[in-house]
Amino acid sequence: MSSNSGLVESITGEYTRYKALAEAALAQLTEKELLLPAAGGGNSIATICWHVGGNLRSRFSDFLTSDGEKPWRNREDEFLPRTVTLAELLVHWEAGWNPLFTALAALTDADLSRTVTIRGEPLRVDEALHRSLAHTCYHVGQVVYAARALRGSAWHFLSIPPGQSKAFNAAPASERGADHAAALRRKGDP
Repeated sequence: MSSNSGLVESITGEYTRYKALAEAALAQLTEKELLLPAAGGGNSIATICWHVGGNLRSRFSDFLTSDGEKPWRNREDEFLPRTVTLAELLVHWEAGWNPLFTALAALTDADLSRTVTIRGEPLRVDEALHRSLAHTCYHVGQVVYAARALRGSAWHFLSIPPGQSKAFNAAPASERGADHAAALRRKGDP
């Protein structure tokens, strides 16, 4: 996690949480399940993760100095059906998350009012970060939802399991993004 305080630290924590949620969902799947189209012919989990990796890599490589839609990115290709192993998928996934966390580690709250561009549109850094975080959370939600549907009763819950809210509320934990992520990585359940 970034040593910065305030909003940048909070945003970093939430990215960390959602990365861990997606990875905990992926860990419950077989390689075959990663490639299955979602209900109604939607994108496979592999396709969604491939898109997230490509999006983050484009947005956060040279974050403060170049447009977030890089000329080398082929967004349309990210949505093509693909056959990849989990290991190949995770390499592409990390290639997106690494520039994100590198960019966040270099930011301070004083940088939030600076301007960056995405597809030529100027945005304040805080706006670009919120936009990206929302986009990433949207797709992680798709991954978790699809993974749970595929696993059915074998699903290992990534948040408070049904029927356990009262017990959790009596001794809450993992409310901060980075803490929740650490709990997911440590034992597969907050």
